[in-house]
Amino acid sequence: MIHIVIDLEMNPIKRDLKEVRKFLLDEVIEFGAVKLDENYQQIDTFQCYVQPTFGKISNHITKLTGITDEMVADKEKFPEAFKNFFDWVGTWDMKIYSWSNSDINQLRNECAYKIPEFDVKRLERQWIDIQKKFDDKIGISANLALKHAVGAMDRNFKGTQHTALADAENTAAILTLMQDEEKFQQTMKPVIDMLNPKAFSESIGDLFPELKNLKFD
Repeated sequence: MIHIVIDLEMNPIKRDLKEVRKFLLDEVIEFGAVKLDENYQQIDTFQCYVQPTFGKISNHITKLTGITDEMVADKEKFPEAFKNFFDWVGTWDMKIYSWSNSDINQLRNECAYKIPEFDVKRLERQWIDIQKKFDDKIGISANLALKHAVGAMDRNFKGTQHTALADAENTAAILTLMQDEEKFQQTMKPVIDMLNPKAFSESIGDLFPELKNLKFD
């Protein structure tokens, strides 16, 4: 079995396309993925930009991701890009992971609209939300952002946030660490030890003020 860690960057569909937005609110504009072997060691990567079908990339998304209209103008559209991704995966003997369920939700909607013949339910059965598993392991009930999870590992974020391959590679590093319970507990002990409201407020809360409102199990 192989393990695929994926991240998608998306662009919103303009509000005046009301008929389209009944079915689809965003379009994928970048795939990034990491392939790990049965021992969770990286063996390959995949990255491609995707030309949106419904309009140009918004200014907000360009500022967030660095992706411009020029970068996607000559790229394949979603059905071809999705096929290329699955050709790269090469097998159904896999598990596929993402940070939160937003990516599988996007694929469910976009596949249904653009390639309805694809059996997305089969893909859903292979899918694992690493964000939830990580949060459960360290004992918080809110959704920790990827950059904060990487920071909690005392690891610098590799690459640039909100670029698909970098996000996938950082998620893969978390997934790999989670396979070694002893190493995970040792690495995360300072964070786990702090996970009570008072300690959190005085320590991690000072580093990440936006996290102070997280709820704890």
